[in-house]
Amino acid sequence: MKQVYNFNAGPAALPRQVLEKAKEEFLDFDDTGISIMEHSHRGKHYEAVHEEAKNLLKGLLSIPDDYEVLFLQGGASLQFAMIPMNFMRPDEQPGYILTGSWSEKALKEASKFGEVKEIVSGKAGNYTSIPEVPSLSQDEYSYVHITSNNTIYGTQWPSFEGIEHPFLIADMSSDILSRRIPVNKFGLIYAGAQKNLGPAGVTVVIFRKDAAERANQGIPAILSYKTHIKNRSLYNTPPTFSIYLLKLVLEWAKGHGGLEALEKRNEEKAQLIYDAIDESQGFYSGHAAKNSRSLMNITFTLKNEELTKQFLKEAEAQGFYGLAGHRSIGGCRASAYNAVPLEACQALRDFMVNFQKKHEE
Repeated sequence: MKQVYNFNAGPAALPRQVLEKAKEEFLDFDDTGISIMEHSHRGKHYEAVHEEAKNLLKGLLSIPDDYEVLFLQGGASLQFAMIPMNFMRPDEQPGYILTGSWSEKALKEASKFGEVKEIVSGKAGNYTSIPEVPSLSQDEYSYVHITSNNTIYGTQWPSFEGIEHPFLIADMSSDILSRRIPVNKFGLIYAGAQKNLGPAGVTVVIFRKDAAERANQGIPAILSYKTHIKNRSLYNTPPTFSIYLLKLVLEWAKGHGGLEALEKRNEEKAQLIYDAIDESQGFYSGHAAKNSRSLMNITFTLKNEELTKQFLKEAEAQGFYGLAGHRSIGGCRASAYNAVPLEACQALRDFMVNFQKKHEE
């Protein structure tokens, strides 16, 4: 196989060790003679996978005992609708903090169920930084929604110290399991798996149990968090193979030092590429302000569109995949999720330095 460096934004790189393990067990899981995909989701073999995945996630993220872990479907996009469907009431108003396209979409979906307050937005500055959050009244909003990392613009909340609310909800699809987080600060955390947790098809929801008591009655059972808590995410057939792979990814993460070690490596990987940008004397320009830079999605542009196209063309020829920026803003983006090895980021840094030497006027 030729050397390939996968910087796709999602679905993203999976650890090679995980893929090898899945390949090994693909036709015969646990000496049963059949694949995990063929096992009943109510049978003991899949049941063990399901519970182990939950326990691994609880351990890695230090999830308190009064929280439930759910494995759902529909991606973060379904959560955009499920959250207001469960928690919006006619006499209450949720608040949304806008830091990019995905938080905009979350607000748009919520507005279909009632009046929604835009607390603060970074849109006027083209989402180059995380906006300063005003003091939030405990009673003013039924819940407050944030997006912790913004894949398109390459910004990330550096911490959550400046935001306080009893029912804080976070979309962590693109940075969950990449750094230590104060889970007990949130009433609900959700994340599509296809960036740091596993393949597309499963969505993780971390839910404070008492938050379920806030949920509305009379909504379809499949869209009620209470349904999935009561049935341990087995109300309907779950995406069994995706959850199996998620378990393997969590085992890999635990075996590589857990969250503290992953965070340290992610900081080191991102710094390599940011250094290439900062030391280029303007040949490369980062989109995100330095105090809001993402460790997961490093966004940058070159001097003009022609040079950008040449950069992407030469990069792909040398095995760098997925470096084109999102179609809505263009430019370049290197997504350095957990499974992207340090060697890939070193190779990209070297390519960027050499490309600049070759094309600098």
